[in-house]
Amino acid sequence: MVSQEYSFPLENYMSREKFERIREFARDKETPCLILDLEVIRRNYENLRTYLPYATVYYAVKANPDDAVISLLRDLGSCFDVASVYELDQLLRLGVTPDRMSYGNTIKKEKDIAYFYEKGIRLFVTDSMQDLDKISRAAPGSKVFFRLLTEGLGADWPLSKKFGSHPDMARQLIKTAVRFGLEPYGISFHPGSQQRDVGQWSSALTQVAQLFNWARNELKVDLRMINMGGGFPANYIEPTESIQQYAEDIKRFLDNSFGQEWPEKIIIEPGRSMAGDAGVIVTEIVNIARKSLHEHKQWVFLDIGRFGGLIETLDEAIKYPIFFEGKGKAEPIILAGPTCDSMDIMYEKTPYFMPSSARIGDRVYILSTGAYTQSYSSVYFNGFPPLRSYILPEG
Repeated sequence: MVSQEYSFPLENYMSREKFERIREFARDKETPCLILDLEVIRRNYENLRTYLPYATVYYAVKANPDDAVISLLRDLGSCFDVASVYELDQLLRLGVTPDRMSYGNTIKKEKDIAYFYEKGIRLFVTDSMQDLDKISRAAPGSKVFFRLLTEGLGADWPLSKKFGSHPDMARQLIKTAVRFGLEPYGISFHPGSQQRDVGQWSSALTQVAQLFNWARNELKVDLRMINMGGGFPANYIEPTESIQQYAEDIKRFLDNSFGQEWPEKIIIEPGRSMAGDAGVIVTEIVNIARKSLHEHKQWVFLDIGRFGGLIETLDEAIKYPIFFEGKGKAEPIILAGPTCDSMDIMYEKTPYFMPSSARIGDRVYILSTGAYTQSYSSVYFNGFPPLRSYILPEG
């Protein structure tokens, strides 16, 4: 049996029937592995289209680049946020047309910009003068949008400091884009990944509206697009509002900032919220140990850790629901991975428990792991191969 008493109610994440299907399907698979349920991704995409009908979905390929995931979203009508020439080549191989892509990485080589341009992409993000200069040479006449710097307060995985520019710098970039013969197309921001504070969209949209008004009044430039990035949550152990509630609040923020005259195009770039809940990592207990006779917590070592796909447990930021097989008394544990790196500890402070009957060799199920796991897994650190994934057959 799989214990619920020692972790989190299974029904918060999936039906018992679905869990048993995953468990049975994984029975003959070598651990660790990731099981992906495409029906969850389909449902998540349809929910976004239902609750944010005005927004064009540009799926963040980096979240989960599995061919089956990309192909499904291609067929559903999604566009794609692309971060490298490698992702671009994958999308082209799978038949995604260039008009459904944007080059959404602010950090890019000039030769890569030229490659995107050669393949037909005409939508590029920027946040610096040097990058804008490269775009002007390698992708002349293209549409550019300008990413704002955000603090990411309230996000489990903030994306602050590294990306974006202050509004004052954005104004200079817009002026320069005109001078370079590029088309200033819009403004983007990212509120932070797994953002729990929907108010972050409000403050960002206020800044965006101010830039739109400034560009129109000072430069006679009509910006036409807002890219609101990602930020919508997956279902981890700490609850969040529903996507419907996020959507209702964001619509109100758009109304507050733009009134009845919204920009002609609004983009969202979901990654975690699209793929996160679609995955279950199946792993195995490698060892159980105590470091001293009087230690309260047992150490439980799994055959997957930070370097095998669970890097977002860094600082225990993302807290996955974890299910153990067995029954008996609930015992507090520290969860660690299999590599010979002392950093490979997932949860030491966050309370996790394991049934007393759990033994070495038992399987463990880490839920909501469809996003930023396989794509983050290392290439042969300690010789461990990258995390392998399988598509759950339709039930």
